Amino acid sequence: MPLSDPVQTRVEALNARYKHHGATAVLEHALKDAEVGKTALVSSFGAESVVLLHLVSVIDRTTPVVFIDTEMLFAETLAYQQELTERLHLSNVQIIRASEEAKKLEDPDGTLHQFNTDACCALRKTIPLQNALSNYDAWITGRKRYQSGTRAALDFFENEDDIRIKINPLAHWNSSDLQDYMAENRLPRHPLVAKGYPSIGCAPCTTPVAEGEDPRAGRWRNSQKEECGIHIVDGKVVRNGQAA
Repeated sequence: MPLSDPVQTRVEALNARYKHHGATAVLEHALKDAEVGKTALVSSFGAESVVLLHLVSVIDRTTPVVFIDTEMLFAETLAYQQELTERLHLSNVQIIRASEEAKKLEDPDGTLHQFNTDACCALRKTIPLQNALSNYDAWITGRKRYQSGTRAALDFFENEDDIRIKINPLAHWNSSDLQDYMAENRLPRHPLVAKGYPSIGCAPCTTPVAEGEDPRAGRWRNSQKEECGIHIVDGKVVRNGQAA
């Protein structure tokens, strides 16, 4: 099936073909098959990121890895990014940031997150990522079904606004699968996980999670916001399973 075919047509064919396959098969296909096209991995270098980064390093360590530095990340995340890049011998990590012009115009004093988190995420995450992905036909994410109600029906392959394919190799993995993989491969953990951060975003908008809470409860606590806007349905941020 050529790249000239509609994104939705290719996504449906890919999901049908790989419905009963595992993460490795899906990832190998995404990285090597011309039907998918030019592909990048987008990684936050967060709590569970090392699993997908390790899988990619085994299959093809020259795979483009896009890392969004919002310039509001925890210092531990920046250090972890450098550690994993070196340890896994990732040779094509691309660090992207919001433009200086955009920050001066929209967030000159760095306080936008305090009163408009959606606008801050758009400025520092969504727009820089969309600009970076404009050169790719597909991108790989670490999203999983168990992470939240809005991801419960997540497929391996998604149609992103008829522009490109979004690939979720770990869609069917649960927390135990991830922990087992990290242990079996002796992979380093993000240092904040041991401090109660099972899901890690920007420092101002991430808090520790208590025992028994949803793993993403610490993201934008005390608000309805569940996604940063990078993952969009029909061009709209998803909140509580509904497009906002």
